[in-house]
Amino acid sequence: MTYAIPLWTPPALGVAGSANLFPVRRIFCVGRNYAEHQKEMGGDGREAPFFFAKSAHALVPGGGDVHYPLKTSNCHYETEMVVALGKGGRRIAAKDANGHVFGYGVGFDLTRRDLQQWGKDHGRPWDFGKDFDAAAPCSALAPAARIGHPAKGALWLKVNGKQRQRADLSEMIWSVPEQIAYLSEYYTLEPGDLIYSGTPAGVGPLQPGDELHAAVEGVAELKVRILQAL
Repeated sequence: MTYAIPLWTPPALGVAGSANLFPVRRIFCVGRNYAEHQKEMGGDGREAPFFFAKSAHALVPGGGDVHYPLKTSNCHYETEMVVALGKGGRRIAAKDANGHVFGYGVGFDLTRRDLQQWGKDHGRPWDFGKDFDAAAPCSALAPAARIGHPAKGALWLKVNGKQRQRADLSEMIWSVPEQIAYLSEYYTLEPGDLIYSGTPAGVGPLQPGDELHAAVEGVAELKVRILQAL
């Protein structure tokens, strides 16, 4: 079989300590999953989790240079632990969820906050606020077979050398197994799916020239430099 147009290179992430690549199918992101971030965004309490999606083509594998996105004057950083599924399924019990995880990384959920807010204010979808070119930088993945399943440990971000975000994974409102279980009630999850597991408080705007350095303790680090918009 031949394709009517040339086939693009499938989106993929590196695997730490290996020459293999991890093919990425979909990106799910959970919102407001740390209490202090929930408060700064107007929430209060352990509300039911909600998710949005980014295209796998929004990935920036390994970080590096990222151009400031188009059509926004208020692009924000959000630092998150990234969960990569190596096994799919539906109606996955939380107690079994870790068995579906291939590995973990750290990523940025870049957000055109002004476009997101416009969508909210007008009762429209806010895809333009979240899903755009280079909206999902992500580190190489650390296999769970090597590091286990981190449920505690520091998640932090420095912008131009100054700390902007810091929390512990144990502060998640909904744990990674709970997120997988919840999502699997609505989707048949597939190998290659990523879950951006939520950002702590301290989100804020970016400017061209900013240098971001993020990490999840014992998992991965990620560096991104923001260039002028194209």
